[in-house]
Amino acid sequence: MTSNDIPIGRRVANWRVRRQMTQQMLADRLRRSKSWVDKIERGARTLDRYSVIQELAHVLRVEPEVLLGQPRSTPAGTPDGVDDIRAALARYDIPEAPSQTDELRRQVGHAWLTYQHAHYGQLVRVVPGLLDAARSVQKPDLLVHAYRITSSLLVKLGEADLAWLAADRAVSAAGDGPILAATAAISVAQALRASNRDRLALAATLTAANRLLPPLPGHRDQEVCGTVGDQTARKPLDHGGEDGHRDRGDRRGWAVGGTLLVQGALAAAGCGDARRADELADRAAGVAANPRGYDDTYRTSFGPIAVDLARVLSAAQRGDADEALHRHVAVIRREVWRRLPAEYRGAYLVDVARAYLQVGDLRGAARALVDADSVAPAEVRCRPLARTVIAEIARANPAPAGVARLATLVGLTR
Repeated sequence: MTSNDIPIGRRVANWRVRRQMTQQMLADRLRRSKSWVDKIERGARTLDRYSVIQELAHVLRVEPEVLLGQPRSTPAGTPDGVDDIRAALARYDIPEAPSQTDELRRQVGHAWLTYQHAHYGQLVRVVPGLLDAARSVQKPDLLVHAYRITSSLLVKLGEADLAWLAADRAVSAAGDGPILAATAAISVAQALRASNRDRLALAATLTAANRLLPPLPGHRDQEVCGTVGDQTARKPLDHGGEDGHRDRGDRRGWAVGGTLLVQGALAAAGCGDARRADELADRAAGVAANPRGYDDTYRTSFGPIAVDLARVLSAAQRGDADEALHRHVAVIRREVWRRLPAEYRGAYLVDVARAYLQVGDLRGAARALVDADSVAPAEVRCRPLARTVIAEIARANPAPAGVARLATLVGLTR
């Protein structure tokens, strides 16, 4: 059990013992009863007011974050450095001194891990140099990875249009490679969805998925999906991999194709097309149900759990918050949930907090935000989207303890 999993009452008891205090001594200093302290430590009484937690922390001579089990190392606010990334994207010249390919692959791998651990402040400083190095090597796969990392980071920082530019650069760098192009399309869809262009995101995902995925069983010529608005996706399916061999492409691209379907489902939900969202989620579930060994080369985190999380968010987007929260409670109890990257879980929990707000459940929204902060602090402390959710919850009087702390931490006043 990690420190974040320990109930707050047990933390109070542990620190009371470390300070060589009895329950009666702590109660006297708090001007409360011994029974109150005992109930807090046993978890029979909930500590749900930040002012009380602050009082306890003062008496126990610790910071409130220590009792809450929250990390303190992640600074609040959008990290500086977006202008440096913009400048790097604006450079079109190829550096004269090319980087070593093997070293660049190592840097790209490290950048992806930094992103998946939600260390956005660190990544902002790395990305400009990574882009320059990738342009100097001119290897399509490394260029696509570098632009995708950049696009994903910019989405987090609320720079959707700049993220779209980086994603478009990834598409150009991919050339004719169907899997590389499909991974770039994932970034395009994410950037478009972040800028509320869901219909364009849906068209982009369907076009890429139709080129990559095989038809449904028993429907050899059937495409992944039919019409998008007034347009119909008519491009033939392309089963080839990077080397043009059908079977090998199928094995290598299944996770990418499944991720495109997940993104398409979310985009369809954002368009208000519940039927299309369900169709695409069902199709993604079918892809995920055929397990194949892969090392997630393209950093998709795709699998059955990704489809289930998409169903939660799709239900929330179409306004069915009750269904969304019912699904949410079930899915986060699964062991595979904990194996997802911290970034993935943190971002999902912020979206779930918004679903709780839809049904007026402020405590549920607060719990989701606090959980997100414990999993991936930068998801809550650095993202403009999360600040909006914090502000809405913090307007309650009294604000839930965890959100009151977060509001203070990110500089929001009630």
